[in-house]
Amino acid sequence: MERYAINKFKRICVFCGSNPGYRSIYSEAAVELGNELVERKIELVYGGGSFGLMGLISQKVYDGGCHVIGVIPKALVSLEISGQSVGEVRIVEDMHERKALMAKEADAFIALPGGYGTMEELLEMITWSQLGIHKKPVGLLNVDGYYNNLLALFDNGVQEGFINRGARHIVLSAPTAKELLIIMEQFAPLHDHVAPLESWKMEQLANNYPSEESSK
Repeated sequence: MERYAINKFKRICVFCGSNPGYRSIYSEAAVELGNELVERKIELVYGGGSFGLMGLISQKVYDGGCHVIGVIPKALVSLEISGQSVGEVRIVEDMHERKALMAKEADAFIALPGGYGTMEELLEMITWSQLGIHKKPVGLLNVDGYYNNLLALFDNGVQEGFINRGARHIVLSAPTAKELLIIMEQFAPLHDHVAPLESWKMEQLANNYPSEESSK
């Protein structure tokens, strides 16, 4: 595989929970990932919330001097942002617009432990890679085996003939942020895309989304 420089990525999208989880190891992993992004001078795109793992990683990256973009649907602003927002906040109309904008702005995707929303965002980016909509690395930060069962499900999908063996390599995973970023820097697609990138017409997104301040 081709070895890329550490600064391959300008900006990484991180999917994670608006809850911290029951164990401190998850919060520690979010902070560790934030530190690794700062060390590499990589900007953050995330779901815009100020609670849970979202709040921890966004604050860490922002305090480290790297740009942070939070993308949040209008309906969730009062529920997921508390007090002063961190970095640049882009308010969108719905979840579809949120995911499209996050995907557009990022060079790669990482999922920290999270719930249904985190997994839904993760699976969409995996599917988009399989379809050929993007060629960006998708990584799982598998903290203390949190995603072991999900990875086993993917393996079972290969064994049962529902997931192509090449496409199984779309999903990269590692137990620590440092290891995961190294793997992602080395990523080269091994799967055949369903359709070429040029044939996909991504929804045209406006260049400027209202910030939290301008929407008040």
